[in-house]
Amino acid sequence: MVRSVKSAKKLKRKKKVSSIGDGSSSSIPSMPAKVWQPGVDKLEEGEELECDPSTYNSLHAFHIGWPCLSFDIVRDTLGLVRTEFPQTMYFVAGTQAEKTSWNSIGIFKMSNITGKRRDLVPSEPAAGNSDMESDSSDSDEDDEDEELGGSGSPSLQLRKVAHEGCVNRIRAMAQNPHICASWADNGYVQVWDFSSHLNALAESETQGAQGALSVFNQAPLVKFKHKDEGYAIDWNPIDPGRLLSGDCTNCIYLWEPTSNEAWNVDTKPFIGHTASVEDLQWSPTEPHVFASCSVDGTIAIWDARLGKSAAASFKAHNADVNVISWNRLASCMLASGSDDGTFSIRDLRLLKEGDSVVAHFEYHKHPITSIEWSPHEASTLAVSSSDNQLTIWDLSLEKDDEEEAEFRAKTKEQVNAPEDLPPQLLFVHQGQKDLKEIHWHSQIPGMIVSTAADGFNILMPSNIQTTLPTNGA
Repeated sequence: MVRSVKSAKKLKRKKKVSSIGDGSSSSIPSMPAKVWQPGVDKLEEGEELECDPSTYNSLHAFHIGWPCLSFDIVRDTLGLVRTEFPQTMYFVAGTQAEKTSWNSIGIFKMSNITGKRRDLVPSEPAAGNSDMESDSSDSDEDDEDEELGGSGSPSLQLRKVAHEGCVNRIRAMAQNPHICASWADNGYVQVWDFSSHLNALAESETQGAQGALSVFNQAPLVKFKHKDEGYAIDWNPIDPGRLLSGDCTNCIYLWEPTSNEAWNVDTKPFIGHTASVEDLQWSPTEPHVFASCSVDGTIAIWDARLGKSAAASFKAHNADVNVISWNRLASCMLASGSDDGTFSIRDLRLLKEGDSVVAHFEYHKHPITSIEWSPHEASTLAVSSSDNQLTIWDLSLEKDDEEEAEFRAKTKEQVNAPEDLPPQLLFVHQGQKDLKEIHWHSQIPGMIVSTAADGFNILMPSNIQTTLPTNGA
């Protein structure tokens, strides 16, 4: 349950995330560079990690002033499947300011996000040409530069709406993305209409100043007071406007829309957990079914039609269950992350048999702060942890001794995968401090955005291959 960054001081504009720079080096390394294995190698005194930008198709960092514990990517009308750079994205994020009255919700647009051009379906290498041969070409760097989509730096345009209290969590409705819900540390859940701000950003082509903008005073459409603050909130992906909010006193409330701008909150909560409700997720296929996780170490499955008690409840971890994610491409799969650093994958069809865990990972050694399935690949998910690592996993992968032997024979090197690293681990991103939340972009395959105490990262690992139909269907 490690979440708060409320004591963080305001970030200085000149501060950069050390490991995600532009690839340039300010000094000649005293020792040859080598690949660092997270969880295996240890940094010696005086050693520093340097990012290899060639491992990313796209990588950018930015901040909007105060740290943001939570954010959400706003669905836009720029295309359902976008693969060409430069890209444009819209976000909402809530601040964790030093003083309560300084907090705001930022509605912002990031444009001219550059990156490498790529194919939807990776082309097969020519016969007889190994990866090592193609990588050794002297002209690779020139070719890579020519394949970059866009030029110059990304442009950030920002509008701020005053928010009473720090924002614990914020979520935009998928069906009506201008409608957002925020959880405040004063116990209020509020629903907002940000259509005017999003429209203004969409119409503007000029770069806005970072943070030096006026703050709009806007009333929420509706606000509801819980008995205590909370973090759990989720919009229903099937029924537009249906909302859940859960608090630290173990209560979960259901919001039913009565119009496009009004909601009725059932004042009788769902109660089943014995401690704080940490996260909520609606089922991707059943409009009345949702899951919750708690500090009590359990996950519960609920059906709103069957009353205020859980339909099923089970012990999920030996510590607080901080986050859950329901797979929208394989609706039987539910992922959960714990305070002890472990995360698990469950097949909900096996609940009645007792043991529904189909995968369990102990790679991270610090609390899991966010977990989310890819919206484009059913077996892929991203995880962030308090160990300052963002990891990407493909559960369909298995260790292949024959393939490793063949690769060693080609390269004439010993490249055994460390036993400490699971074969399902695809990518490790570092350089951010106190990682809090991550989201895949549902309209840009392979793109991930993360927030931490020192700002945001936009990244697209080069080894995450998303195969999609060329017509975008």
